[in-house]
Amino acid sequence: MELGNQIKKYRSERKISQEQLADRIYVSRQTISNWENEKSYPDVNSLVLLSEVFQTSIDNLIKGDIEIMKEKIDEQEIKKFNYYGNIFSLHFIIMILSAAPLFFWLEKFAFIPFGILFVITMYWALKVEKLKKDNDVQTYKEIVAFTEGKRLDEIQKQREIGKRPYQNMLKVIVSAVVTMAVCFLIGLLLHLFGN
Repeated sequence: MELGNQIKKYRSERKISQEQLADRIYVSRQTISNWENEKSYPDVNSLVLLSEVFQTSIDNLIKGDIEIMKEKIDEQEIKKFNYYGNIFSLHFIIMILSAAPLFFWLEKFAFIPFGILFVITMYWALKVEKLKKDNDVQTYKEIVAFTEGKRLDEIQKQREIGKRPYQNMLKVIVSAVVTMAVCFLIGLLLHLFGN
């Protein structure tokens, strides 16, 4: 990152020691050394104080670091998205595969563990949906590009935005079919165990 070099440069230009700079922005000399050697990064308050001491804008102070920070944020979002997606998929598979055995062994009481599994699965589904909304990825192509750390160009993005209403309609239809299948399965199991 460039900030460490920027702090060194501005400090040298003003002939300020690390100790003097530390006193002016209320941190230790070791903290200044860590910033300059890129072992740590100043918080927002420290950046404001540094810009005041060096009489420069924060933009000038952190030039070059903004793109690196954006890349790190994007990387964290992708990891989070993949992590939440994997957990959701695992819970969804467990929920589907456990439905019949639960109702076979627990009969009417199977609604309790099945309901708990359902709530947990929906929790992770909502986390995935929130990340999709925050990063403006909705269609399959957008999601795949996002998980690979890429972005669609403007033309591709507009095409995908045009597909969203149709994909939303497809989601509703698939959700309705899955719901009907689950209800039918539960009704069938209740009927079998009721006799």
